[in-house]
Amino acid sequence: MPRSRPRPAPAFLFLFVTLVIDMLGMGLLIPVLPELVAQLVHDRGETAQVYGLLISLYALMQLLFSPVLGALSDAYGRRPVLLLSALGTALATLLMGLTPAPPGLLLARALAGMTSASVSTANAYVADISTAGNRAKNFGMVGAAFGLGLIAGPALGGLLGQVDLRLPFFFAAGLAFLNFLYGLLVLPESLLPTRRRPFGLAHLNPLCGLGMLCCFPGVPGLAVTLMLAGLAVQFSTSTWVLYTTARFGWAPGANGASLAVSGFLMVLVQMLLLGRVIRRLGERRTVVLSLLLGALSYVLYGLSSDGWMLYATMLIGVMLGLGGPALQAMLAARVPADAQGRVQGALASLNSLGAIVGPLVSTALFARFTGPAAPVPLPGIAFFAGSAVLLLGLVVFRRSARPPQGFATPSATGEPS
Repeated sequence: MPRSRPRPAPAFLFLFVTLVIDMLGMGLLIPVLPELVAQLVHDRGETAQVYGLLISLYALMQLLFSPVLGALSDAYGRRPVLLLSALGTALATLLMGLTPAPPGLLLARALAGMTSASVSTANAYVADISTAGNRAKNFGMVGAAFGLGLIAGPALGGLLGQVDLRLPFFFAAGLAFLNFLYGLLVLPESLLPTRRRPFGLAHLNPLCGLGMLCCFPGVPGLAVTLMLAGLAVQFSTSTWVLYTTARFGWAPGANGASLAVSGFLMVLVQMLLLGRVIRRLGERRTVVLSLLLGALSYVLYGLSSDGWMLYATMLIGVMLGLGGPALQAMLAARVPADAQGRVQGALASLNSLGAIVGPLVSTALFARFTGPAAPVPLPGIAFFAGSAVLLLGLVVFRRSARPPQGFATPSATGEPS
């Protein structure tokens, strides 16, 4: 393992490639996992239940294990945890492709969630190698890598799934194993041994990582803002297809195209626009602008009376993608190097909580306001709720976005000392 910090540009290139491969593998499964569940279950009602359980189980395992993996990355470095994540993904995806029954899928998704630490550890890696001048831009590139993989992955997964339903799983497992080898042979370590913090038994408690967010001034409010923004996105993504199908009668092809366009625009914003906006406005005003435009776009989505209006609104809505990297940069500036992993793990845990709660609440709202007993027909209700959540996030952010005044020093158990 290298004992000196890697040069930022080559190290970030290695990390970017790692993330694109990782997200490509995840995206491959999106169009075929529901069909595999249906093939194994044979009952439509039970298929929906098992598929929902798979999604919730993955998010629950992330919620429980992300803080633990974050603490491990602070103790042993980012590289070993990234390698563990890639290897866990490879084994879990291979198991999904081989399993003959639903319990095997559940076991595989649990394993995938337990070892899913690529994004949170990548964020800690970025914090290690970035300066104040390029931190937000680098976090934006992490989001762009995420988006590139999730745009190309579903398209490739759909094509492979037409050949054989299980082929995308084997292909994704191969990509994850390739990612493991790439990281093993090429990816340098970013956290110097002198900046590490010992791993204690207390770190096995996920609440330890969440409690650690309170150790640093301003971090709790920024973390809550990030969680609320993620929750609002969950409201949108969980009901997008339901909404467009009910309101405009869109077929799967039209829905897929709309999601691809939205993802592509988000990647462009994070790769090409983010750095310019932050240089001009600064991180704080970038977050405010992002949340305001995001809230406005959600209202416009919910009020759209024709499909083309959704595409026009996307030009406003994708600006919400400016806020996440800016928030991550502000958080990283408030946390010392030996705590970045635990903080990023805790943030991933909060994001997983939103991934559990968001779909449940938004789909329930959609069902309540589109069913025969709806008090008022309002198919866009989830977007209106998402807009309110973003405005709440703006209020929280305005109260907590003061410049950092130095670091508290947390103890091994996560309490300040």
